[in-house]
Amino acid sequence: MGFMAARTIPSHPQRTKAKARLITGRSDALQEHSLFTHLLLDLAQILSLNIVPFSGLLTGPIARPAQHVKELMTGLPRDIMFAARLLFTFFSCFLIEVRATARAPKTCNLRPLGAGRDDTDQVEAAIAQCGHSGTTVFGPGQYNITRKMTWDLVSSKVDLHGYLNFKPDVEYWLNANNTYRVIFIQDQASWFVITGHDFLIDAHNAGGINGNGQTWWSFYGNSSRSDGDGRPVSLTLSNVTHGTISNFRIEAQPFWCNAVADSSDVVYDGIYCNATNTDPLYAGQNVVPNTDGIDTYRSDRVSLLNFDITSGDDCLAIKGNSTNILARNITCRGGNGIAFGSLGQYVQFNDIVDHVEMEDLKMIRLDPQVQPNMVSGVYFKTWTGSINGSPPTGGGGGGGFVSNVVTRNVQLDRVTVPIHLYQTNGGHSGDTPSQIQFSNLSFFDWSGSSLGSEIVDLECSPAVPCPNIVFRNVEVTPPTGDAPSYVCINVVNEQGLPACNATGSS
Repeated sequence: MGFMAARTIPSHPQRTKAKARLITGRSDALQEHSLFTHLLLDLAQILSLNIVPFSGLLTGPIARPAQHVKELMTGLPRDIMFAARLLFTFFSCFLIEVRATARAPKTCNLRPLGAGRDDTDQVEAAIAQCGHSGTTVFGPGQYNITRKMTWDLVSSKVDLHGYLNFKPDVEYWLNANNTYRVIFIQDQASWFVITGHDFLIDAHNAGGINGNGQTWWSFYGNSSRSDGDGRPVSLTLSNVTHGTISNFRIEAQPFWCNAVADSSDVVYDGIYCNATNTDPLYAGQNVVPNTDGIDTYRSDRVSLLNFDITSGDDCLAIKGNSTNILARNITCRGGNGIAFGSLGQYVQFNDIVDHVEMEDLKMIRLDPQVQPNMVSGVYFKTWTGSINGSPPTGGGGGGGFVSNVVTRNVQLDRVTVPIHLYQTNGGHSGDTPSQIQFSNLSFFDWSGSSLGSEIVDLECSPAVPCPNIVFRNVEVTPPTGDAPSYVCINVVNEQGLPACNATGSS
C-alpha cells in the first residue's frame, strides 16, 4: 500500500472544521496530541522511504507526502508547528548526511601489529569492510598471516605497500584442512585466494607475499615431492573477471608462485618471483622444484606482462583450456623455461590451448651453485594416449589440441634444448599415442646460445602429426665447433627450417 493510501487526507472544509475543533472544548489536548502523532507518523513514513529532500526543499517524489504534512501542520498551534518543523528539518539534514556518507568511497588503512603478532584478523576485517567499492591501504612492513585467507574484491582497489608474511610452519600448511582446493588440476593447494571482479591490487614494487620458502626447501631437501601433496600456491586467482595484479613481489614461494583458474579478463603486470636456495647444504642442486612463476588453467583473455621469475621449474606454464593468452617482456632465470602443459592428464577432459602470443622473452642461466638448470626456451608436453595411474600424480589419455601459438623475439643464454615438443610425459614404451594435436606453431626471431647442438626437437604424436610449423630467423648458436641439428618427427607442412626432417620419423 502506498503512502497516500495509509490515511485519507481531509478536504479543505474538513480541515477548517478540524481547526475549529482544536480551539474549542475539552478535547483540545487530545486533538493536538492526535494530529501531532499523525505528523510524526508521516515523518517516519517519509524516513522509511529513504527519501531525502535536496537543500531542505520538498521536491520530486516526496512532493505528495510533503503536501500532506503541510496540510496537517496548518491545523496545529504555533508552538507545536514550530517543533514539528524543527524535527522535520533535523531528520532531513540527518538523512542527507547519512546518504552522503554511504555514497562516499570507503578507505581502510592498516599498519602491521609488529613482530610475533597475528595480523590475519585485521587484514580480513579491512577487506570485509572495504573490499567492495572501497580502497584498502596496507602500510609498509610485514603482516603475519597464520591461516588460509580469501579476499572477495568487487569494484575495489588494494594498495599493498607491505608483505603478507605466511608463517613458516610446514606441517600446519600440509594439513589439507588448512588450505583451499580451488585449482582442479592435480588437486593443488592454495593458502591465499582472490576472487571477485573489477579490482586492482597494486603492490607498488614494495610489497607482496613472503612465502618463507627456504623452510620448505630445507625441510624436503632431496626428498621427492608429488603434485597435490599440499604444498601451497602463493597467490591464486579463482573465478575472477576483470582483475589486475600490478607491481607485485613474491619472495621465496614454496611451490607455484601464481595460479589463475576459471577466470577471464585478467592482467598481471609487473610480477616478481624469487625461489633462490640459500642453504649451503644444497648448493649446486635444484632443491626448489615446482616453483613455477605462474600456471594458467581454464582461463580466457589473460595478459602476463613484465615478469621476472627465478625458479627451479616452469617460468610460465600454460595448462589446459587456456585461451587468448598474451605474454610480453618475460625474464626467466633458471628452471625449465616456458611450458605448454602438461596436457591430456585427465582422460575425461579435453585440454585446449588456443591463441597464445608471446614476445620479448629472455632465458638467463644462473650460477650453477645457485640453480643448475636452464633447460629450454619454450617446450610443449602431453601425456600419452594410455592411462597410467590416476591424477594427481598419474593419468593420461585425454584429448584436445594446441593451436595458433606465436613466440617472437626470444633470447637464450646457454639453454639445454631451445625448442622442444614431446608427447610421452608419464608414459611407457608401447603406450597408445597421444590424440592431442599441435598445429600452427610459429617461432620468430630466436637468438642466443645453446649448450648442445640440438636446437629444435619436435617429436609429434604419430596419431596426430603437427601441421603448419613455421620458423623464421631462428639463429641460436651451439657450442663452438658444433653444427646445429634439428629434429622434426611427424611434422608436416614445416616452413623456414630446411634442415629439419619434416616428413616423418628421423
